[in-house]
This record gives sequence, C-alpha cells and structure tokens, in this order.
Amino acid sequence: MSRIVNITKTPLIPPHNAEGIENSLRKTDSKIAFLDIETAPSVGWVWGKWEQNVLDFIENGYILSYAFKRAYNETVKTRILPDYPQIWEQNKKDDSALLKDLWGDMDSTDIIVAHNGDKFDIPQIYTRFAQLGWMPPSPFQVIDTLKIARRKFKFKSNKLDDLGRDLSIGRKMPHTGFNLWKDCMNGKARSFEIMRKYNKQDVLLLEELFHRFLPWGGNLPNVNRGGALRCIRCGSSSVTVAGERFTNLRKKDQIRCSNCGGWFEGSARKIE
Repeated sequence: MSRIVNITKTPLIPPHNAEGIENSLRKTDSKIAFLDIETAPSVGWVWGKWEQNVLDFIENGYILSYAFKRAYNETVKTRILPDYPQIWEQNKKDDSALLKDLWGDMDSTDIIVAHNGDKFDIPQIYTRFAQLGWMPPSPFQVIDTLKIARRKFKFKSNKLDDLGRDLSIGRKMPHTGFNLWKDCMNGKARSFEIMRKYNKQDVLLLEELFHRFLPWGGNLPNVNRGGALRCIRCGSSSVTVAGERFTNLRKKDQIRCSNCGGWFEGSARKIE
C-alpha cells in the first residue's frame, strides 16, 4: 500500500487555464490532433423497426466527412465527399479519396483525441482502410474523452453535447437530425456543407472538452519527450514538487503543474 505525505496545500483553487494549456501543447514535441468523423449508416433488410435482427445487408456504411485539428494549429481541416468532384460525380458513395487524406493525417500524428474514438471513430476508419486493402498508418496513441468521462466523473449523460452544456464550454451545432444524413447520402451538395460545419464544431467542442479533462485524466500519454522536467499532460515547465508517495521500497515525488492543474509522479528512488 502506498501513501502520500507532505502535500503542499495551495490557499486558493487554481482556475482552469484553457489558453495556457493550448499554448503549452503547441510547444511539445508530441504531434497531438483532434479527430471526428461522420458516417453513413449501413442499409439492410428488417421485418420491423425496434430491436430487429438484420436479415441481410444491402449496402455497407461509408465515411461522409471528417474534421481534423492539430493542437498547434488554429485551422480545422475538414473534408467532405464533394471535395473530390471527379470521383463524387461518378460515385456519390466513394470515400477512397477522402480516406487517403485521412490516412496521411493519421500517419503523421503521435496522439489522437476523439470522443468514443476507441469504439467508434478509429475502428470505423480502420475497417474502411482494410476494405480498401490498405496497410495501417504508423502507430499512434488514442485519448478517448468518453472513457475519461465515464472513469472519473458521474455526469448524467456522457454525450459530447451534454458534456459541453454541463461544463459550459459549448454545444454541438443544431441540425435537422437524420434528414441531414439522408440528404448527404442522396448526393445533396448543400447538405454536405452543413455537415462540414457540424463536423468542424464537434472537433472544436472536443478540443475544449479535452482541455477541461486534461488534469483529471488518469493513464494519459506523456507529451513531454524531452529531458527537462515538464508536465507530462500539457508539457508546461511551470511545475512544483509538492510531496512524496511512498511504497515499501521506493518513493516518488508528487509534482503538480501550475498550468493545467494536473498531478504526475517523478522517477522512483530507493528509500534510504
């Protein structure tokens, strides 16, 4: 069993510093990006509407759009199927050119942040890569904000829109519901432009959620790739040793980041 001793108590609770987190992440060596995709549903034969077994599939789903934002860049990259007119005019459901761009973005990234990314976005993307006969992009780590929400908190809902409302950081863009998806599947270019804006807002909201969750997240990737003492969460050098954690044989410094407010441990040392 371990124990924490000699923790320095700060007189005031430090406020959330989204701007400071964003600035420090831009200076890290880790290539961090925020990703969200929108997909068309698969089409199949069913006997009814509620909890039905699919008798047979008519058509597999495909990717309609994606939004991708690097932590060090203000620009949100968005791609929709009509962005590739030569292919789209021939086949409204051919997402291969869009996926080629997405493959390149993922291949040049160290850490991808996505809401429900481990169970939805990444597997959906990998499925399409495999169906096209492609090899996987270079390895990267995933930070799933949905997992952090479920593991660390007890919000009434862990949907991105509800978390944005409950944390007062923003909302998803209102739209016409499933009709928007149907219009895109029916090849309406104007609906795709609405989907682009919707997808972009999701990524901007995701980034704000990540900033808010960053000091709370548990087993997050270490963004500090250098030798200097910096926060492993946001990369800031504004850190303070504020106590020690002891095991039976070793001890570790407990370090707090003044920028994001998160805690992390220093290297283990033998107890003398």
